[in-house]
Amino acid sequence: MKIILALVVLLVGGVGVLLVLSSNSALSMSPPVKSVGLATPVTLHVSNPHGVRRVSAYLEQNGARYPIYEQTAPARRLLWNRHEPARTVTFEAGKNKAPNIKEGKAKLLVEAVSNDLRGSTDTAEAEVDVVLSAPRVIPDDLQHYINQAGMELVTFTASGSWNDAGAKVGPHVFRSFPLPGQEASHRFSMFAYAWDLPPDITPLVYARNVAGTEATGHFWFKLFPKKFRERDFVLTDSLMEKLVNNIDPDGTLAPGPDLLSRFLKINGEMRRKNNQQLADLRLKTEEKILWNGAFIHYGKEEANFADVRDYKYNGKMVDRQVHLGFDLSDVANAPVNAANDGRVVWAGNLGIYGNCVVLDHGYGLQSIYGHMQKIDLKEGDLVKKGGKMGVAGSTGLAEGVHVHFGMQIDGVQINPREWWDEHWIHDRILSKLEPGK
Repeated sequence: MKIILALVVLLVGGVGVLLVLSSNSALSMSPPVKSVGLATPVTLHVSNPHGVRRVSAYLEQNGARYPIYEQTAPARRLLWNRHEPARTVTFEAGKNKAPNIKEGKAKLLVEAVSNDLRGSTDTAEAEVDVVLSAPRVIPDDLQHYINQAGMELVTFTASGSWNDAGAKVGPHVFRSFPLPGQEASHRFSMFAYAWDLPPDITPLVYARNVAGTEATGHFWFKLFPKKFRERDFVLTDSLMEKLVNNIDPDGTLAPGPDLLSRFLKINGEMRRKNNQQLADLRLKTEEKILWNGAFIHYGKEEANFADVRDYKYNGKMVDRQVHLGFDLSDVANAPVNAANDGRVVWAGNLGIYGNCVVLDHGYGLQSIYGHMQKIDLKEGDLVKKGGKMGVAGSTGLAEGVHVHFGMQIDGVQINPREWWDEHWIHDRILSKLEPGK
């Protein structure tokens, strides 16, 4: 009898220990889900050292629960895993999985059951908007002539359920703005056909709702492909020493075992970082036209937009980069003047561009002035066309004194040449912004 009692005590105690050692699951939906449509993707992160035997998802609305996903695994109640890695589960939520769901408020609920003796159930939930009305978009019927590395403007009407609209060209997305003097549904987007895109990309306009449902529309366009020139850039030890010391005299920004490796890090990694910093300035734009007429062309052109540079050292090519702007010759301490009216959104050092000023001209259009010796203004200042912003120099990755002049639309760098042409600005941009056009 005592033996039986002891065995019972051991059994109960063992079960108790197993129950105590059973674990809970950590659940999170990332990115957060705020709305669902027909088939909205959901990413669920699940963590439990013993693993999970079931993951389920439901949509709840007006007291009804609709199952939309379930995944199971063999149960382990006694011999469970101890170090099960976290896992990611993806599924779709929306009307395709829950046909009876209606537009309005709902709750997305996910459950995980731990794969151990206790089998505890843990949940995560999100209040969501069910959006089922599709967006619609109708582009204009105008002719759009686009130079590669240049830009154009398209107008369109967005309707239905939408919260975001614009233009797409390959991987690049361009915002839209309401046409001046018209309703918010009548919009325009200034977009670029980037210098490095293949010639078979079709630009389009889009409208998207909060659930991720997207409508697109095609418009008439004709692309004029461009072949950009290639040039050798010969590196010497003395030149690299000058350029590297211009940017990183103490070796902290671009460390490396030798001068060449440090230069290549600046010319590659830092160039990409600085160009991304320029692209991010797209968010600092005003929703109105700040520019006035054609942009002023200063100086003699020494390097062109999208020049492909093959860097050679001791007769071997060691790097290839693309120059996204014009190098305009100048003399030391000559004034650097604004090419057009605008507001300063950057005034300071910018890596390879040295002391740099970026002006916003409205609707995502911005101009860039690099390698300045001195900057005489600050972020937020308004500048008039021809106004002095500082003096020319050779800061940054500059071999001699000049101004690097560039332009970008919504973060994509473009050939400035079109904006030096008043007729092009009127025909391709301003004429389409007039109410009633």
